[in-house]
Amino acid sequence: MSQQSAAAKPSLQGVRIKARKGAVKAQAKHEPSVFRDQIFKHLETVPPNDFDAVTNKLVQAGSTLEYLKYADALFEILFVGGLLQPGGQYVEDGASLSPFSLLNAKEPVEVADVKQYVEVMNKLIRRYKYLQRPLEESVLPNLFQYMNRWPEAQREKVAVAAGLLMAQGLASASCLQSLTKDHLVKNDLSANTISLVFRAYLSAQSMEHLAAALKRGGIKDLLAFFPENKRNDKTLDEHFRKAGLPQVAEWWTKRQYASVKENVVKQLKDMLENGDSHDDIVAAIKTMQEEQPLPETELVSCIWQGLISSIEWSARQDQNEALALREITNFADILEPFCNGPKTEVALINTVQVYCYEDTRIIKAFPQVLKVLYNKDCISDQAIIYWHQKGSKPQGRQHFLQATAPLVKFLQEQESDEEE
Repeated sequence: MSQQSAAAKPSLQGVRIKARKGAVKAQAKHEPSVFRDQIFKHLETVPPNDFDAVTNKLVQAGSTLEYLKYADALFEILFVGGLLQPGGQYVEDGASLSPFSLLNAKEPVEVADVKQYVEVMNKLIRRYKYLQRPLEESVLPNLFQYMNRWPEAQREKVAVAAGLLMAQGLASASCLQSLTKDHLVKNDLSANTISLVFRAYLSAQSMEHLAAALKRGGIKDLLAFFPENKRNDKTLDEHFRKAGLPQVAEWWTKRQYASVKENVVKQLKDMLENGDSHDDIVAAIKTMQEEQPLPETELVSCIWQGLISSIEWSARQDQNEALALREITNFADILEPFCNGPKTEVALINTVQVYCYEDTRIIKAFPQVLKVLYNKDCISDQAIIYWHQKGSKPQGRQHFLQATAPLVKFLQEQESDEEE
């Protein structure tokens, strides 16, 4: 029988293995209601409407409270005065609303008043920069998706605050995507909300700034914020003009025109490359114009761009002027049906002027190009004379006026002879 020791193996006594801080935090309970109560204690002692004192209290509280962990809860308190449960209702635990929140803003809502509340958030985010990400990625999208649950005044306050935060660069326009959900789009709720957001934004920034922000935020189609039966450019234009935002309506119209113009130019080039007849091309352009109408001045400019871009230029500069005149003579019958009236004719001359200024290969042939268009009934003598006197574009104006002086003089003399 082997003799083995039955003694227990030695072990370390009284040794405590210390966990990493990160692991301790990860295992800690998520208790937003406790966090809320702690925030309330900090805000309870602040006098009403003392925004600087509120800011100082919140900044100080950040040194002891876990703002990063409870960022959503923090902003819910600042926006609506309490914690929200899924669906947009307040958490039902008997707690009162925060002594400070956006809900305390004046009614009717004023942008200047809401701006004071936004400034508190602005200063807080500047002190704790990590708060910006949850604000734009989760807080604002969640608030927007609950809009249908709240009274009109509360919706307006949140929308105005969001617009000001976006204007200050504290939130991305991507948060507006929540408003394209079906339950918000109906009854014009989303359309009215973005109108409030845009109005607040434009109180601080330009339309160009807003357009750039929408582009960066991936907001490509404003029609997505309207009910399906109202998703057309006319309804959108009327909505924003009625809301006192004509600059938004005009920007959208120009943007849509740009898209339509690209389609016209592309189809024109494709049909020319395929060898379609000029009559077919004219019919196709008229069909596009019926479906998505452009102003006649814009349309004639598009047609010129499509036609001139189809020319295969020679490597020898001395041959390009004759080539251009020959090609323009050839495709003038496509332009002529759309040159309706003096305004459109002057627009065509200006389009040719700017093209010749930007593409110097045919800059010297500009008077001859006008003469070809005149002989092909695309432009009238009156349009050329008006353009020469006061209708020209600034690009290369002096050069083009001087170059066309003999042609204008001839047309004026011809007109005098006819009158006699």
